[in-house]
Amino acid sequence: MAKTRIRAKLFDGRDLFYFDDATSTLPLERKPDLRETAERPQTADLRFDPLTGEWITIASHRQQRVFLPPAHACPLCPTSAENLSELPDNFDVAVFENKGPAFGPAAGEIEQPSSPFGFSTTAFGRCEVVVFSPEHEGSLSEMPVERVRTVIGAWMDRTRELYEIEGVVQVFPFENRGEEIGVTLHHPHGQIYSYPFVTPRTQRLVANVFAHGANFFQELLDFELTSGRVVLESEYFVAYVPFAARWPIEIHALPKRNVQDLSELTDAEADDLAVFYKKLLGGLDRLYPTRTPYIAAWHQAPKIQNREWLRLMLQITSPRRGEDKLKFLAGSEAAMGAFVGDIAPEETAKRLREVLS
Repeated sequence: MAKTRIRAKLFDGRDLFYFDDATSTLPLERKPDLRETAERPQTADLRFDPLTGEWITIASHRQQRVFLPPAHACPLCPTSAENLSELPDNFDVAVFENKGPAFGPAAGEIEQPSSPFGFSTTAFGRCEVVVFSPEHEGSLSEMPVERVRTVIGAWMDRTRELYEIEGVVQVFPFENRGEEIGVTLHHPHGQIYSYPFVTPRTQRLVANVFAHGANFFQELLDFELTSGRVVLESEYFVAYVPFAARWPIEIHALPKRNVQDLSELTDAEADDLAVFYKKLLGGLDRLYPTRTPYIAAWHQAPKIQNREWLRLMLQITSPRRGEDKLKFLAGSEAAMGAFVGDIAPEETAKRLREVLS
């Protein structure tokens, strides 16, 4: 677990949190951000799509964000004389408010549509960046278990606090890894989005769970444990390739105990998860000679009635369908949302078990 959490402020008033490793020797006092004071961008616009009933964020300021800068100009490396970055001092793990957020910094309850046509409101919420290491190169799977545990501790801390922000309904930690996924910074990092609404994917999940009953996730876990598609199991967690996998590589993981979000994990569960998660991500990188691009998405229960019917779930997906082949979402998937699987889930599970063993 993290030894301590240190709170600071950036040049424009954004929050910054340092999470130190349990054995860290970094000082408790950190250098201030010496960049010239500036104003933050206005909170983005949230528009209602009458065709789907979904919310779309229009955040034009994000068009100006940094795109794949060289190492000497990376905004996620510790500040140096040549590079005044987002991190004023050295760190183990750092979390800060995104400079160009899709949601926030304003907080509050969003307005509900008065008409399906032309309705917009304020994109309340918050977006944070989670930096896994001060080193510009590397991957979470290559870091010590202690560091992975610090990252998990940061997710737990931020999930707890972000759910307390006025109007935040759903908190979503995730990592995009690889240019094929669309990352704009090479430095190992992830993000946390705090939405003022229940996301479309979660709405569909909730509808299916509520239609089935309160025991949905326990029955799902029991089903997958006997499916032959389990790829990794620990004392507290199970990972498997789902029965109806959409992507060439798709892994789901569930805690064996019914918890709704990361903040509810015990220290023992979080310690176990650090070893489990590092091994799972390491397996992805042993499938091929080069690193596999992926999205690691932590699905957490939104703040709704019967929240306890839902369970924390990790979903890792990758478009990689071969050493030099990617799955692109074209007509059926992109336009109709009807996926066609390229590889049988059972075959993917077999390959993953081989590399994980």
